[in-house]
Amino acid sequence: MASESKKIKSAIKVIKEDLDWLSQVIEFRFNNYFQESEHKSIDEVPPPDLSQDDSVYSAVIKEYEFTAEERIILLMALAVHVSPAIYDIFFTKNTNFDRGFTVFGGITGQAHSGFIPTGETVSFILSGNDLEKRFELLDLFSDTHFFHTQNILSLTGINENEPVFSGALTISKEYLSLLVQGREYKPQYTSSFPARRLTSRLHWEDAVYDDHTLNDLEEAKIWIQHSHEIMQNDKLQKHLKRGFRILFHGPPGTGKTMTAALLGQQAEMDVYQIDLSAVVSKYIGETEKNLAGIFEMAENKNWILFFDEADALFGKRTSVQSSNDQFVNQQVAYLLQRIEDFDGVVILATNFKDNIDTAFLRRFQSVVYFPKPKLEERLRLWQKYFDDTFDLVDVDLEQIAMDHEITGGSMINVLRHCTIAAKKRGDDKVYMEDILKGINKEYHKEGITL
Repeated sequence: MASESKKIKSAIKVIKEDLDWLSQVIEFRFNNYFQESEHKSIDEVPPPDLSQDDSVYSAVIKEYEFTAEERIILLMALAVHVSPAIYDIFFTKNTNFDRGFTVFGGITGQAHSGFIPTGETVSFILSGNDLEKRFELLDLFSDTHFFHTQNILSLTGINENEPVFSGALTISKEYLSLLVQGREYKPQYTSSFPARRLTSRLHWEDAVYDDHTLNDLEEAKIWIQHSHEIMQNDKLQKHLKRGFRILFHGPPGTGKTMTAALLGQQAEMDVYQIDLSAVVSKYIGETEKNLAGIFEMAENKNWILFFDEADALFGKRTSVQSSNDQFVNQQVAYLLQRIEDFDGVVILATNFKDNIDTAFLRRFQSVVYFPKPKLEERLRLWQKYFDDTFDLVDVDLEQIAMDHEITGGSMINVLRHCTIAAKKRGDDKVYMEDILKGINKEYHKEGITL
């Protein structure tokens, strides 16, 4: 924690120096614009030297080899959040028209009364009246520039048929958190990002799988942990895509969600479980829009996207009998392409593999079946949950495992029932009767009587 605090302090110092440089650049451009001057290039205002600085801010600039212009753009996007008063000068009015200068660009927010720079503001500062330079700036906001590919910043809120430079200069939340606080941004659940981070207090050695499931999972683990290294091979890059798609299928309670969390834990990757109820919409185009937002947020991040009960979203296409069928088929086709293009890890989980569109199945690199646990696995699970947890009185876990073919998820529910029973008695003992009552409750859910 102390080292993190040191990095933050270091970033504050260097960002402050860079913001002072930005102020000088803005002042230079204003003087140049309102007073004819032979000095026209911002190169005459050199940036501070970062070669000896070890902050995250400096590391990012060095990693992507920022030019002075790119560094100014980054600072302009950052200044809105950390030093908004730097833009007050842009409220200078054009007295001829009693309004702001068009060349300044800029907007104000709904709650923020300060000046928010747009692409037009960037163009004014970096190119002034130089039309050729203005054209060159378009390349800095293209889909191929690292500003876009690394999700650092962009021009947002561009209305249809309005100039491209009318968009607000916006730094991503990811890089705002990284540059200012020195830590990775972990988004919270919102309407625009309907997903929650999936974690587990368990570890890989706590899980119990049959041999076939474990072998398939080991292959997935190797790719997830070593894909970056594998894709450094130029020859393999010609044939393999970075993305990796896994299908988990099998009855409820067999550990699909837990395994997704454990794969992320093993690879030190965040796992985000998508809330399909917030993604799927009855309105044409809305589901695709919602998913596009999730994939754009996840692009170039070390995340695993987890879709549970995925057949609700990735179900089979049907013959077109109505406009609604056509809409559903278009939606599935879009999802197929979007997942195909995603360069990260996607895990889909379903209780019913046969409900998944076959076009999706062909594109999975790994299909892992989670069966109900066999006797040996059931016994290991009962022992993991109950041994050393309670004082077991006349409990024969081996007999329970032999008599009751239930899943690990159901066993967890039985454990909770026994915990409540023991607490009600005021002791730490669990009796055979407690476990059997818990099992009976699980059977009752499925309409089975013990």
